[in-house]
Amino acid sequence: MQNDPRSVDAAHSRPDGASDELVEANGKLSEALEYIERVRGHLYSLHQLVGRADLLLDEVVEGLRVAGYEELAQQVEEELLGANVLPGRWTFQIVEEFDEGYYAAFKEMEKRVRDKTMDGRRHVYEAEMKQTRTTGGRKGHEATPAHLEGG
Repeated sequence: MQNDPRSVDAAHSRPDGASDELVEANGKLSEALEYIERVRGHLYSLHQLVGRADLLLDEVVEGLRVAGYEELAQQVEEELLGANVLPGRWTFQIVEEFDEGYYAAFKEMEKRVRDKTMDGRRHVYEAEMKQTRTTGGRKGHEATPAHLEGG
């Protein structure tokens, strides 16, 4: 590690010979993966929200029956309760297909590129950005926890 208190730790430092363009490309790939992580989270939200709505339909059916609307209760029960959200799929199947397909491929490719070009180091672009945007020696601008007083 350099003497500069803003220096990046070895786990986030630029490998020897890595160009600005290569570091930036890895930064963009990392950012793209972060968006895919958010998509995955939204799919899990979809899964939970649709599941909760489906469970609420039990109460809808019961309420309609109690109120004397047997025919409507039966329609809700037969047409909505437990219905696929996409042809042949409940939301858990959508999540599983995404996880095992596109998500797994994206994560694997990001790691392959990072391993080959950045010696496996993550967030090199961000670490360098932090280095240029912090004020050396200023509290709250430490490069790592090791740079804190007494650390």
